[in-house]
Amino acid sequence: MSDVIRAKNFDADADARLAAIVDSSFDAIISKDLHSVITTWNAAAERLFGYTAAEAIGQSILMLIPERLRGEEDDIIARIKRGESVPPFETTRRRKDGRDISVSLTISPIRSRAGQIVGASKIARDVTDAKAAERRIRFLLREVNHRVKNQFAVILSMVRETAKHTTDPKEFERSIRDRIMALASSHDLLVTSDWSGGSLRELVEQQLRHFSQAVSIDGPEVILRPTAVQALGMAFHELGTNSAKYGAFGHHGTVSVSWAISGEGEEKTFELAWEETETSLAGIPSDGSKVRGFGSVVLLRVAPQTLGGSAQYDRSPGILRWTLAAPVASVIAENDTDETGVDGI
Repeated sequence: MSDVIRAKNFDADADARLAAIVDSSFDAIISKDLHSVITTWNAAAERLFGYTAAEAIGQSILMLIPERLRGEEDDIIARIKRGESVPPFETTRRRKDGRDISVSLTISPIRSRAGQIVGASKIARDVTDAKAAERRIRFLLREVNHRVKNQFAVILSMVRETAKHTTDPKEFERSIRDRIMALASSHDLLVTSDWSGGSLRELVEQQLRHFSQAVSIDGPEVILRPTAVQALGMAFHELGTNSAKYGAFGHHGTVSVSWAISGEGEEKTFELAWEETETSLAGIPSDGSKVRGFGSVVLLRVAPQTLGGSAQYDRSPGILRWTLAAPVASVIAENDTDETGVDGI
């Protein structure tokens, strides 16, 4: 008789330990009978699906399954009746508040002491965040592929246009190297933001720090769209290079970069100005007709066309001024990423 009592006590202790493990689990653990009626519901199931045990027990498991997926339950019950475990799989289930969540499910038969299959045990783990991360990674991989192709196209255009305006091989090599490094600098700024955009102020500082620290910068804090980062980064590099050779940076003059937003609603315009002052700057026609070289291509064609705007390059005695105006929507980021690149050079 004592052996029977000990066996019963052992079974009771084992049941208590099992119940404690189930109740403390971070995964939702649910049991159901062969009619898909919920028979047990742990605390994690309440957190995951929003139903209390009192609300869930006695209800059909179908209350957790979106209508389009209810055929899964028929297949699960059929396999359980055959004594098969259901390998882990990912699917969608519905919370009490109506929100769909991604879950990983593992389902096994429940047998009575006599070995008869009487139901199924289901372990559900929330993988919503993991699925979102997977989608983000796939999106970023597509973006990387797109951006790399775009970078190749821009570099090839740089090579072609630089070759048109450079006859000395060493000068050609130096110019290409510097322009690719400037492009890479803009790329670094975008990488730190997962290609969502970049600060205009940081872009100016980054592109001009190799030329001079004495640059006056004035304008509201704005985050540029990725294409604007690339286009304006190229423009600032060309302006800085030209200034170091012929203008204010090379002759201890002053350089200021300023921007503002004007207009209202859909008519808002982004206005950017580069101005350098130095007494040795010679005057040329304000239409830029005598501006030559790759820099003029970037400043008067590539940057404005990429941003859907217009630009002017004016030089008068002692002053050089480059201005750009474009729709705000094509310049300023709005929580989404660009799908296009810098227009062909």
